[in-house]
Amino acid sequence: MNTTEPTLIKKKELAKRLSVSTRTIDTWVGKRLIPYIQITPRFYLYEFEAVLAAIRKHYQVEPASRA
Repeated sequence: MNTTEPTLIKKKELAKRLSVSTRTIDTWVGKRLIPYIQITPRFYLYEFEAVLAAIRKHYQVEPASRA
């Protein structure tokens, strides 16, 4: 049985990977734009690939096509 579990990261690491501020992450969480796991009232974890997919869906980001 070889299943890969998602890697959960903290807010600071997520912000760094996305090149945004931690306050932006807080805003997205408040608006429920990105998925998160709430561990305690002040501590959240994020799965990077799920967050990236949510951002792409919400902002309709598509790869640029070269003509």
